[in-house]
Amino acid sequence: MTTVHEIEKAVSALPSNELEQFRKWFDEFDAKVWDKQFESDVRSGKLDQAAENALADFDKGKAKEL
Repeated sequence: MTTVHEIEKAVSALPSNELEQFRKWFDEFDAKVWDKQFESDVRSGKLDQAAENALADFDKGKAKEL
């Protein structure tokens, strides 16, 4: 199995054009992973309290619409 150190070494050795391609791929990959985690957190209710607090603050005038 590849270690993080080996991946770091391989990425460091990439030519500029391939590094650019890797960055684009990784940005897209990372965004998809983040989206999946966010969706999972929403479905599980992990963000319910934060949403309730934000709405309560808005109702109290502590925040405004953008």
